[in-house]
Amino acid sequence: MDSRISFIVMFCLIGLTCAEPVKFLDCGSTAGKVIEVGINPCPTQPCQLHKGDAYSVNVTFSSGVESSKSTAVVHGIVAGVPVPFPIPEDDGCKSGIQCPIQKDTTYHYVNTLSVKTEYPAIKLVVEWELKDASSSDLFCIKFPVQIVS
Repeated sequence: MDSRISFIVMFCLIGLTCAEPVKFLDCGSTAGKVIEVGINPCPTQPCQLHKGDAYSVNVTFSSGVESSKSTAVVHGIVAGVPVPFPIPEDDGCKSGIQCPIQKDTTYHYVNTLSVKTEYPAIKLVVEWELKDASSSDLFCIKFPVQIVS
């Protein structure tokens, strides 16, 4: 295994073991079932996200379908309006999930949420979806956060 793959695997395992469990709402996981959501670091709830920092988002879920691919879509819900939130990797198959996704199998999705310095200090809800090949939600979660300086 080349060193780059070893580093990625190690990073994912560290994220899985260190993430703080957070309270979340399921917002329509039709093709899977969420087991646990963790964010690292997040010692208090709602999570306080500091401008300029990055956070590991870990979702353990069980797939109810088979799928050749998965795509993440993230929004910040501000005053009821969904605002697209860029993430470094939207391909779930490159975020801790081995594709193709198998039915009745548990997966550990890991991605990074980067908080840009130009974001306003605000309370909001993050909506994170992972869609299968037919655009059904393998999971859809919402969790409150507060962006701070």
